[in-house]
Amino acid sequence: MPLTVPHGAIRRLMAGIKGFRARYYEKYPESMRMLVEQGQKPEVLLIGCSDSRVDPALITQAEPGELFVVRNVANLVPPYQPDGHYHGTSAAIEYAVRVLEVGHVVVLGHAQCGGIRGLIGMQSGEQPPGDFIAPWVSIAQEACERFLTPANGEDTQSERDASAAWLQASPHLVERAAVRGSVENLMTFPFIRDRVEAGTLHLHGWWFDLETGDLWVIDPHTAAFVPVFD
Repeated sequence: MPLTVPHGAIRRLMAGIKGFRARYYEKYPESMRMLVEQGQKPEVLLIGCSDSRVDPALITQAEPGELFVVRNVANLVPPYQPDGHYHGTSAAIEYAVRVLEVGHVVVLGHAQCGGIRGLIGMQSGEQPPGDFIAPWVSIAQEACERFLTPANGEDTQSERDASAAWLQASPHLVERAAVRGSVENLMTFPFIRDRVEAGTLHLHGWWFDLETGDLWVIDPHTAAFVPVFD
């Protein structure tokens, strides 16, 4: 007798899995059979945000086996820190690069990121709820500092508050700077730096505009974000 699920949201997810099974296991089973028998061999590691609106597989229309994905709040990459503690994002990066030997790593940021908004709010003394969010998003603190610290190095709280208020209205600046910072943090991993310098691994920084569907990427020559589509 089929299981009765009273929750509508869970029923929809199960229906989605049923549809996935019908397509990839019943109608076109060859690809899944190959992935089971030969294992996964993705070419791309994509580091995305946990935000429900920017699922990497959906927005890239990737097929099963194409992407190795790690998602976290604000799509952040911490610096290399092998201290014996729990490092889920770093473990996923290490597995993708060392074991799966991906050729590309993409950091995918996006507009309207709640984690980045929380980080901006922290500059004015606001604190995100809970125990883990604030320490985590502080990885991108430098992304805020470049917009908060005056060129002369002299800083007052009132000036920082004014700058933080300005950033609240222009969060895309910090969102993109955080992507750039995560790409820079990737280079602190020795096994990534070695492969990048050898030309066997390529790093990419992307920013997806949730309002328009446009994609902006870091130009490798200028380090500036440029639009991909006309």
